[in-house]
Amino acid sequence: MPTLTVFTPAYNRDYSIHLCYESLCRQSCKDFLWLVVDDGSTDNTAALIKEWQKNENGFEIRYVYKENGGMHTAHNTAYENIDTELNVCIDSDDYMPDDAVEKIINCWKEKGNSEVAGIIALDATLDGKVIGTELPKDREKISTEEFYRQGGKGDKKFIYRTEIINKYPPYPVFEGEKYVSLAYKYSLCAEEYEMVILNEIVCIVEYQLDGSSTNMFRQYLRNPKGFAFIRKHKMTLAKSFSEKFKACIHYVSSSIISKNKHFIKESPEKLLTVLAIPFGIALTVYIKHKAKGYMKVEGMVK
Repeated sequence: MPTLTVFTPAYNRDYSIHLCYESLCRQSCKDFLWLVVDDGSTDNTAALIKEWQKNENGFEIRYVYKENGGMHTAHNTAYENIDTELNVCIDSDDYMPDDAVEKIINCWKEKGNSEVAGIIALDATLDGKVIGTELPKDREKISTEEFYRQGGKGDKKFIYRTEIINKYPPYPVFEGEKYVSLAYKYSLCAEEYEMVILNEIVCIVEYQLDGSSTNMFRQYLRNPKGFAFIRKHKMTLAKSFSEKFKACIHYVSSSIISKNKHFIKESPEKLLTVLAIPFGIALTVYIKHKAKGYMKVEGMVK
């Protein structure tokens, strides 16, 4: 059994997923397997993966198909199918430097133990620039919560112990919606565990125009129940008044969009939620304006 599962959620990315595959073929260490979770693709993704499975890759390729449900449901399916000690998500439009797996495995052999949740490492852009800030260099481990509270910025790559990430509930599914923030499980884990610091780039990221990160304002409108869920979660974890009030404002906005008349009753911070209503209304207007502007630009591009 390999040490690491590299899992890739894929939805209609037959034009880009080859970059991830080719980078895995170039890995200097093959102590991993590749799990592709096809989230209901209607393009050539399945045929590509099945063809690659026939090659002498030096690593196993597993393919799981599911009905389209969004990134968080693909993560749920991935976690149900992972049986290696460690796992890491590499998106279908991203890829790994040639020595990334080797660095992950060596770091885990040297510093890994049962008291940490896994490894936190760096993402970089196509030109090799680290996304956000680097990790602390004066310590060996840190929780993701502490890192961001101390001013850390930007996406980071989380390599989790499978046993630990599966301790926490799966991402919830809301009928008619296809987005729940992946931060839900990550934040639960960060409340209990630190992660070993690997101040090395293990993933090259390219933000696609059709990716969830660039479509966030539309996501707010299309998935309000999912966003309301994560805002309530953030209310319970907030360590300061400003964090809690901000979560309330966003919760009010998502509740307005979803037309939930019971949002005050369902809030874990009822008084703050009432106080946040005027700000939530203003945020809703802003979100609709920005989403409309984005769709107009997208239409011009098409």
